[in-house]
Amino acid sequence: MTSARKVWQVGWRLVVCAVLLLWICHSIFASEAQGICENRGLAWDTLSRAEQWRLAWTTGPLNLWRTLVLMDPGTLLLSLGFMGMTLALGVWRWQLVLRTYGLALPWPRAAEISLIAQFFNAFLLGSTGGDVLKAYYAARETHHKKTEAIVAVFVDRLIGLFSMLLFAAIMMLLNLPFLLGHRELAAAVWVALGLLAICSVVLGLAFWGGLSRAWPQARHWLRRLPKGAWLEQSLDACRSFGSHRDVLIRSMLVSFLLNLFCVLQVMTVAWGLGVDTPALIWFVVVPLIMCISALPITPSGLGLRENLYVLTLSGPALLVPKTPALAVSLLAYFGFLAWSLGGGLVYLAFKERHHLAEVAAEGANAANTASPSPGGG
Repeated sequence: MTSARKVWQVGWRLVVCAVLLLWICHSIFASEAQGICENRGLAWDTLSRAEQWRLAWTTGPLNLWRTLVLMDPGTLLLSLGFMGMTLALGVWRWQLVLRTYGLALPWPRAAEISLIAQFFNAFLLGSTGGDVLKAYYAARETHHKKTEAIVAVFVDRLIGLFSMLLFAAIMMLLNLPFLLGHRELAAAVWVALGLLAICSVVLGLAFWGGLSRAWPQARHWLRRLPKGAWLEQSLDACRSFGSHRDVLIRSMLVSFLLNLFCVLQVMTVAWGLGVDTPALIWFVVVPLIMCISALPITPSGLGLRENLYVLTLSGPALLVPKTPALAVSLLAYFGFLAWSLGGGLVYLAFKERHHLAEVAAEGANAANTASPSPGGG
């Protein structure tokens, strides 16, 4: 992969992220500045565009900061604890998948590499992604079963994405009267249901197949592709996991519990900021936003997620003020960053003892040689 291509892949996502953040912040700050003008008896429309921007960006950030510091420290710590539970459950699910391929990682070691992978995903936006690092670390620890290790990461991601979408669909069904009464949420609902349908097809094809039975030449053409033998081996590894129905069910249950803690984390942040929204509503709002912000548009969904929270919470359905709605998103994301930073500290502490620096270098070399990846969700 050339340097220019790597810069482009990261750069355009950062630009989109910055534009989305600037858009939602300016919209909120300008709205608040307009309210200040009206309270002072001034006409907002009589101000020049430069004066409107100046007033918005001198008062808005200060109001946002005042909202953020309203958060009770104890409640913030509780939200961080819920985020930690999601990470722990993610490690457990990855272990379940690894064991089906004969790749046994002790929980402490699996937790270490998961935290480090989260740090790489959150702060290092280059080619050495966290998933690549997880795959190569597992391969190194388990006698270099590289194909099985990479497929295990793909399977873990696919189960996580499918369970999140299914969880969202179930919560939408439980909140059907609320959704039918607020049609402005229809677009988000249809996007989530569409993603669920696509993910269901991908999961079915990956775990149980069907194309080769309907089209006997499919395997022949697969072998003729670049790295075709590796792709076929990866596909067989996916089918092998699909035969372990008990592990699939347990992984789904763990994922549902993980999604529950994701909702509790955001709900705790909201309540700590004084956002009084019924608990059941959060169980449809948070999964919807999680599903859409999981699309690979901006790094970690930053910017996209903030817009979704503000548009959803401040709309006619819930009538949450825009500044607290933005604060909910930012403080929830703070929990993710705090644990990601912890992963960086783990990396610095253990990289020599567990050869993590070498593994990271191997992962970077693999990504730069453009070896085919089975994908991820």
